[in-house]
Amino acid sequence: MKINLLPVLFFIMVFTVFSNINCQILPKVKTGIEVLRESGFDQLKNKKVGLITNPTGVDSDLKTTIDILYEAKEVDLVALFGPEHGVRGDVNAGEKITSGIDKKTGIPVYSLYGKTRKPTKDMLKNIDVLVYDIQDIGCRSYTYISTMGKAMEAAAENDIEFVVLDRPNPIGGIKIEGSVAKREYFSMVGAYSIPYVYGLTVGELAILINEEKMLEGGKKCKLTVIPMKGWKRSMTFEDTGLPWVLSSPHIPYASTAFYYVSTGILGELMVINNGVGYTLPFHLLGEEWIDSKKIADAMNLLGLVGVKFRPLTYKPYYTKWAKKSLGGIQIYINDPEKVNLMSIQFLFLQELHKLYPDKDIYEMSKDRHKMFDKVCGTDEVRKRFFKNYRYKDIEDLLYKDVNDFRKKSKAFYLY
Repeated sequence: MKINLLPVLFFIMVFTVFSNINCQILPKVKTGIEVLRESGFDQLKNKKVGLITNPTGVDSDLKTTIDILYEAKEVDLVALFGPEHGVRGDVNAGEKITSGIDKKTGIPVYSLYGKTRKPTKDMLKNIDVLVYDIQDIGCRSYTYISTMGKAMEAAAENDIEFVVLDRPNPIGGIKIEGSVAKREYFSMVGAYSIPYVYGLTVGELAILINEEKMLEGGKKCKLTVIPMKGWKRSMTFEDTGLPWVLSSPHIPYASTAFYYVSTGILGELMVINNGVGYTLPFHLLGEEWIDSKKIADAMNLLGLVGVKFRPLTYKPYYTKWAKKSLGGIQIYINDPEKVNLMSIQFLFLQELHKLYPDKDIYEMSKDRHKMFDKVCGTDEVRKRFFKNYRYKDIEDLLYKDVNDFRKKSKAFYLY
């Protein structure tokens, strides 16, 4: 007896196609803005709303939080607030943001990255609740979380509510690295007593800052976090099924966050290029006088688990290295959980010093030491490391606060 397998094969083919489509279309995670929308915007009803956001504030269909709130009948959106890079993301890193009117909605836009870093009383006079919706990258030196804290202070001072629409941490909710920043080194690139990599979502971080009284003067605001649905601490951003919107011009992909931690501190010295100005920001380390094969071999001989190094020569398109031929390494992080990300840049300097002892990076970067210390959250890293150019001299600094902070932060986990 012959069996016609065509209907069976057709069913399997259709099922497979639709399964793949569903996997692609339906994200595993719903962000805070989507959860808020599902609730009918309950938290914002009958209130005048000020929104702190940028282009990363989108739903899974890439519709902006600005448009979602502006179009919602239940929401009265009256003001927008822009962090570094601006509400619409049209300003370069470090450039001052100016206030004005949003062309699409006609809503006033106030700058939080210029002369004013914290919303003023005048900016908040017609606002009942401040809403924060920005994609963070899980690293202390990224300025968005400092903007969030300043806005929380303003909310506390003006007795208005503060709502955080939560988003995934692309580094995940497990990895913690670096020492806690010291108060005397607080700045926009490190405003709180948290490690360099803190292993929290932005919503969890807001709760920790509020409950641990890290706001200026020990203030506390009326804080509400709208949590995500479906997010787990072990997730990479790719696991979420959500689209990545570049969080700033040099963070084009979610995975760039790992490389930002690995080379960003060294980049502050402005002696070694870290890929900024080229097509692989934060993935590279190079200079004109470096032999790429020698430094790649030296780094690979360290036998680091979770990362490999490839020699390359490249020419940045902008920055001080524009059109210069640089020799160096490309970093390949294949298992970020197994490598101390912060260590990579210091091990690079260690091996570079062995190859080129006449190149004194410390002396070559004296005008950048203040910024380097701010990003490190202490001057101890600089003082210890550059004495002998040995990573082991600072290794304990990168681990000493990890266990204590993990214990403290667990009280504020939402997931």
